[in-house]
Amino acid sequence: MSKFFDDTMQGLLQAIEIEKGNIPLTEHNEMPAPTFYVSSNDKELVDKLIEIRKQENISQSELAKMTGNTQQAISRLEKKNHSPSLQTFCNILDALGYGLSIERKTTI
Repeated sequence: MSKFFDDTMQGLLQAIEIEKGNIPLTEHNEMPAPTFYVSSNDKELVDKLIEIRKQENISQSELAKMTGNTQQAISRLEKKNHSPSLQTFCNILDALGYGLSIERKTTI
């Protein structure tokens, strides 16, 4: 499948989860029109990604080359100005030698 198709499908799946209330949204007040973004765990995941990149002593430019992105795209992601698709996030993790897993929550 094409990257466009994958990104479109990811966006549709996220929209469904947002509509169901499974993904919380936060209003972004500095925009001229009402704008919302996903605010919860994605910032923590990006922080962890930055930590891994720095521990591995890989520059944003090097990571961009490893993943087929631009340095500017990596910068926007790290500044949390842009939420990457799940596919992009997983590609970046893969390039760093890491993966993403889903674990069942423990009940109290």
